[in-house]
Amino acid sequence: MKSFITYDSESDFSIYNIPFGVAFIAEEYPTCVTRIGDTVIDLAMLYDAGYLDNLGLEENVFEAMVLNPFIELGKSVTVPVREHIQKLFLEGSDLSKDTDLQANAFFDLNDVQMMLPVHVPNYTDFYSSIEHATNVGKMFRDPENALLPNWKHLPVGYHGRSSSIVSSGTALHRPKGQTKPADSDMPVFGPSKRLDFELEMAFITNTYTELGDSLTTENAEDHIFGMVLFNDWSARDLQKWEYVPLGPFLAKNFGSSVSPWIVTLEALDPFRVAGPKQDPEVLPYLKYEGEKNFDINLQVGLTPQDSEETVVCNSNFKYMYWNMAQQLAHHTVNGCNIEVGDMYASGTISGKDENSYGSMLEISWSGQKPVKLKDGQERSFIEDYDTVTMRGWSEKDGKRVGFGEVVTQILPAK
Repeated sequence: MKSFITYDSESDFSIYNIPFGVAFIAEEYPTCVTRIGDTVIDLAMLYDAGYLDNLGLEENVFEAMVLNPFIELGKSVTVPVREHIQKLFLEGSDLSKDTDLQANAFFDLNDVQMMLPVHVPNYTDFYSSIEHATNVGKMFRDPENALLPNWKHLPVGYHGRSSSIVSSGTALHRPKGQTKPADSDMPVFGPSKRLDFELEMAFITNTYTELGDSLTTENAEDHIFGMVLFNDWSARDLQKWEYVPLGPFLAKNFGSSVSPWIVTLEALDPFRVAGPKQDPEVLPYLKYEGEKNFDINLQVGLTPQDSEETVVCNSNFKYMYWNMAQQLAHHTVNGCNIEVGDMYASGTISGKDENSYGSMLEISWSGQKPVKLKDGQERSFIEDYDTVTMRGWSEKDGKRVGFGEVVTQILPAK
């Protein structure tokens, strides 16, 4: 396929992608959009011009500040709509000749402000990378028995705070809370000294289910619209003091950052791969058939203020021990209902090599091995005014589909 919209061959947003997002256009109005290269296209204008007729869209759902109304239509509508949009962008299409509409509906990326793409009613964070879980277990528990007894039997997860999920470009303040110094019998209060990123991806659901209903590994992907990059910020020192017995609280709920473009599962289909062998054998409701993992290259860069970026991690989503279908099947097996726009993060994505560890906790091995940056500075954790940039993309047979970036600067505590 070749688009009449020009873009760089290394762009994440090729004709094979067709992601969905929400943009504030020219500081005037919000609208649902898609993207080819660095060109952002107003989908509401395409609808009004009749280019999306006869596709099951009874109203202009793209005239919205979130994608929830579109996603809720389900894959019987959203998949044909995406495929139709893809054809509109091909050379020789009717849209390619409609220069008047292009002048009004096509925008340079620099002229729009990307927003959080969905309203997120609920957020769950899983813990599904065996390498990450093993590294953490080695650091803080028994190196010979790093994984807790339940880890290989179910996708461990917890419910997080959806209201503090923000889009790329939104700065976050260093969190404050209680920590307990090793040389003290009492906790102290103050800003976190061990602020960390966690390299994750998240999927977004497109349906409502009733209390008592369960999804299966076979039909789970029918309920997943697409994916985003996800930075699950973590204050390690707050977390160490507070997490027993109920798990993360202030260490996590101060902010999570996501990329603004939702890449559909259909765009990622060519990049499916087999997951790691699961041993011991999982219970019947977690068994699945087919390739449920995805070969998505992941990268993290760290940039101090007024300096250059140092890449500190190169990982891949294919390493995940528990896949998305298993996560959603387990999440609902007890009858838990899901909602349109719910976000489910993967847990930190680490590989076997030190270069592929998905958090500073692992990269610096809890501060024992500080990372040397290009400008000569060292980092064990994230300092004030540091910027963390995460990227993700898939590439195969000359086709590239990616997520762009999720960029966040850390500001001092308020």
